Amino acid sequence: MECSIKGCPGKYEERKIAHTIRFQGRVSIIDHVPAKVCSVCGDVLLGLETVEKIEAMLQKPAMPVKEVPLFEYAGSA
Repeated sequence: MECSIKGCPGKYEERKIAHTIRFQGRVSIIDHVPAKVCSVCGDVLLGLETVEKIEAMLQKPAMPVKEVPLFEYAGSA
């Protein structure tokens, strides 16, 4: 499938990604999420079934398998 971003000549490829989401004030990373990723610009598409599964996971949060540091961007004001 060709990329949906205007002017991008890439095509979507099936890959597993790390998906980051903020839900109810918590930042979560879900690893090994099936997605279509553009080979040129990196645009990511998640299928409906995948989105529904992620939403279900967020409703019944399990214990994380790992903890990772979270850094805050300190922009110039």
